[in-house]
Amino acid sequence: MTRILLLITLLTNFIFHAQDLKSPSEFLGYKLGSQFTRHHRVVDYYQYLAKQSPNQMQLVEYGQTIEGRPLLLAYFSSKENMENLENLRTEHLTSTTGKGNSEIAIVWLSYNVHGNESVSTEAAMQTIYDLLTKNSIFLENTVIIMDPCINPDGRDRYVNWYNENKNSLLTIDPNSKEHHEGWLNGRANHYMFDLNRDWAWLTQKESQLRLKMYNKWLPHVHVDFHEQGVDSPYYFAPAAEPYHEVITNFQREFQVTIGKNNAKYFDKNGWFYFTKEVFDLLYPSYGDTYTMYNGSIGMTYEQGGSGRAGLAIKTSIGDTLTLNDRLAHHYTTGISTVEISSKNADKLNSEFKKFYSKRNFKYKSYVMSGDVDKLNALTKLLDQHEINYGQTNIGTVKGYNYETGKVGNLRITENNLVVSTEQPKGTLVKVLFEPNAKLTDSLTYDITAWSLPYAYGLDAVATTTNIFTSPYTHKNNIETNNLDENAYAYLTDWNNMNDARFLAALHQANIRVRVAHKPYISDGKRHQRGSLVITRADNKNNKNFINQLKKIASNHNVYLTATKTGFVDDGKDFGSRYVEMLDNVKVAVLSGGPAETLRFGEIWHFFEQQLNYPITVLDATYFKRVNLSDYDVLILPDGLGYKNIFTESKYAELRVWIENGGNLIAMGGSIKIFVDKEDFDIRPKEILKDSSTNLSAFGSTQRERISNEISGAIFKTKVDNTHPLAYGYTQSYFTLKTGNSAYEYLDEGTVAYLDNNQNIPVAGFAGHEAKNKIDKSIIFGVESHGKGKVIYMIDNPLFRGFWENGKLFFANALFMVK
Repeated sequence: MTRILLLITLLTNFIFHAQDLKSPSEFLGYKLGSQFTRHHRVVDYYQYLAKQSPNQMQLVEYGQTIEGRPLLLAYFSSKENMENLENLRTEHLTSTTGKGNSEIAIVWLSYNVHGNESVSTEAAMQTIYDLLTKNSIFLENTVIIMDPCINPDGRDRYVNWYNENKNSLLTIDPNSKEHHEGWLNGRANHYMFDLNRDWAWLTQKESQLRLKMYNKWLPHVHVDFHEQGVDSPYYFAPAAEPYHEVITNFQREFQVTIGKNNAKYFDKNGWFYFTKEVFDLLYPSYGDTYTMYNGSIGMTYEQGGSGRAGLAIKTSIGDTLTLNDRLAHHYTTGISTVEISSKNADKLNSEFKKFYSKRNFKYKSYVMSGDVDKLNALTKLLDQHEINYGQTNIGTVKGYNYETGKVGNLRITENNLVVSTEQPKGTLVKVLFEPNAKLTDSLTYDITAWSLPYAYGLDAVATTTNIFTSPYTHKNNIETNNLDENAYAYLTDWNNMNDARFLAALHQANIRVRVAHKPYISDGKRHQRGSLVITRADNKNNKNFINQLKKIASNHNVYLTATKTGFVDDGKDFGSRYVEMLDNVKVAVLSGGPAETLRFGEIWHFFEQQLNYPITVLDATYFKRVNLSDYDVLILPDGLGYKNIFTESKYAELRVWIENGGNLIAMGGSIKIFVDKEDFDIRPKEILKDSSTNLSAFGSTQRERISNEISGAIFKTKVDNTHPLAYGYTQSYFTLKTGNSAYEYLDEGTVAYLDNNQNIPVAGFAGHEAKNKIDKSIIFGVESHGKGKVIYMIDNPLFRGFWENGKLFFANALFMVK
């Protein structure tokens, strides 16, 4: 009887509430699915819902994008749950400590992480409306957290472009302009970063802001709504192999449960779909995997369409795919997921608690030592993930040594960091720090290696012992407020990106700086190549020199050693030609045309958000008219088709510019400009294939193909750290190789390279043919040409902004190589 009365009450509330609440179509003034909705109108609708349904919904602006658009989260549930929302949240989080008795399912729905996969935000509006009205019964034991648009900048870029270019009459011809976005497409955010690859690395503002909110809830279920090619049927979980080994049996099983519930509705409508293909659960920085490693049932849903589909498009088999079709599919899986989660609230809670119970991982602690600024940079990332850490006073630790790849001892310096798996975020710690992720299948969707000790350039061991730690002390360098104003010079070493930012700031302040090209000893202290020498004599015309230097050093936490003499104890004196003035270089980068959008974005973001140094963006559409002599450094991002830009005349101009002192940084595919040019030494490596013919079955061709691929693997390289390109490095460097491009050693200027038998990755997958190809190949090199240089970067030291230890190579290419 009680249940019947509850249903009657809910039905009555629904009828009255539905009459008061406008649907998206009613509010917007057009039928949802008939056009794309600009972001500000999406915001208007959510604000309207929050105002009209204050007992069931809260709307929070959790930040703004680089371009100033609001980022929103909508929290909605039953009236009773919303009145008790904070208590529900805290009770749920106690499950991470093995306590708590939560009975509420928490479902997080994320839409439009890729801006041009824009149907998802349209679906989000219909989904929230129906959950607040006709499907409100699911909210009695479920709290929904909805992010209607993770990437507003990218979405508006696409929607505005589409509205500008679409025909007035519906045009399904895939050749029409409205089905072909330009180079600056809407997929990525402002800085051309793929936000769906940034959950773990947190390089982007949107990711950082979102994770603060995510960690406040740690939902049971998380869905990331996407789109794929127009010819693809709908994809939903369960995912494809490989699954990371930390994913629990329940997480696997409940993906199937959700998938079957989705399939029930798709079968009823006769819609096509697929599961267990393409989209695996390994790389930790996706919206599905990252949330999995935090205890959620993380899933990707992929609808056919993406930026090509527009309002309607003809597929390769002659069907017409409309925006309405796409909307209906995403709406259906959204409602279905909430429904099945609501029905399994008790199970979701009990299994979530189990996920956070003690797990017996092989490695109990990851112990790292090294440069204090690199350690501090890593702790900043750990803080954002709410991962606990400390430090130890143990002198030597035994375990798997990341440098040697073997079990051994590592002497730990006072500058150390210890991260244990014995903590609530222990599963995430294992995934991010383990030396080499276990692969159950080499066919993967993304990179297969990412271990943070390699990425941050730290000495490390993974130990089976739980190391006792004390609180970590952020060792800040002494503020240089009391510089001896009568000193001859002020000295500092060159070891990391913080030093590069310091130099960039000095250049911005027009403070003149020299670099030592030879090691030296001054006042009993040894300084390595690359150390900075700032003399009073060089800055005698700057009346505010000392105050500026103090402020910049303090802002960048740089310790300066004052010396009263340019006469060194050992090495080259400060008047030597080996102590060279560093130029305040003017830098340009090519965008558009052959440059890959994401690779350009990494460079742009590096300058503006990491180095804080000005850069001029030159577009391919007018590049041929640009006078290169206006710039000291030109950067060519990775990409294809550069020979279309560098015609015979433009190539000749480029060559003369280099001869006259220009420095060119050629990355990835742009290096091909110089291949087969008699005046340049760069030569691609070729593989001598067996002339015998081996027939293979048609079905095995995909696996045959990966034998020549490298799926984002880590390799140990040798480094000539006497070269300016490698200042601040030791004689080895761990590179993240994301492809099989390989070039022969240069006759002179091979700086980082794979030596004999270094073609076996220390982590990740590389096919056997690819390994043969990259054996004895160059990673980074410099070739002189007249007064200028070409810096070759075969591997990408700025990849996705997270390979922290590669960034100093790029800074050296800008400032040190002359």
